Amino acid sequence: MKILLCNDDGYQAQGIIALYEALRGVADVEVIAPEFNNSAKSNALTLDAPLYIQQAANGFRYINGTPADCVHIALTGLLPESPDLVVSGINNGANMGDDTIYSGTVGAAMEGYLFGIPAIAFSQVKKGWEHIEAAAEAAKNLVLQLEPQVKAAHHDGVRQPWLFNVNIPNLPTAELKPPRLCRLGRRHAAENVITQQNPRGQTMYWIGYAGAAKDDAEGTDFHATATGHVSVTPLQVDLTDYKGLSEWQALFAGADADRG
Repeated sequence: MKILLCNDDGYQAQGIIALYEALRGVADVEVIAPEFNNSAKSNALTLDAPLYIQQAANGFRYINGTPADCVHIALTGLLPESPDLVVSGINNGANMGDDTIYSGTVGAAMEGYLFGIPAIAFSQVKKGWEHIEAAAEAAKNLVLQLEPQVKAAHHDGVRQPWLFNVNIPNLPTAELKPPRLCRLGRRHAAENVITQQNPRGQTMYWIGYAGAAKDDAEGTDFHATATGHVSVTPLQVDLTDYKGLSEWQALFAGADADRG
């Protein structure tokens, strides 16, 4: 397999280094990642400033932009051919439930998916990189498990990409339980904004911490990781509220009739 590897913590983060070391023995891996931490950048693209590509001593290439920038540039001119799989991570902290909307890790993977390439976003549940090598090994094993689906997506004539969001508990390999397919949970609203005074007496505002889990029932990513399993959630990009379409139809049909 040819894999494009990205992240949102930056090309020097322990997570992407560990994942590269785990994957390079089973695939041809090209690293193109942000220069600096770009957490919570979601799918943002940089349209108001030039982007530059540089190469680190270890061969990783990095860009002064967002995770989505990295994947977009890689797929639209930097790589000589499209990869078979786009992998993002391993993120320093969970991307579960509502977090997936904000996540730069998921955003990088989703950019690959939007280009018709299967993609996986990997995150560790807790920050701090504890047992990162075990997480990288679990990620590698999942990639190998999905290799037939990667090949099928690229060799059936019509590309049918898929997008997975994966969260790995910070546990040693012997204690990690098998991957469990699950849905996204939900969080409570975020905690209050944090305010501070700068040296000039002006008020500074910092986004508050993420809220606690609201829906962590069995079958959710929160529940799976809390019980030691690697959570695997298939994602889709279509945000259409199909139930709402039918519920709102009468209102808009009535408005059209009144104007007629």
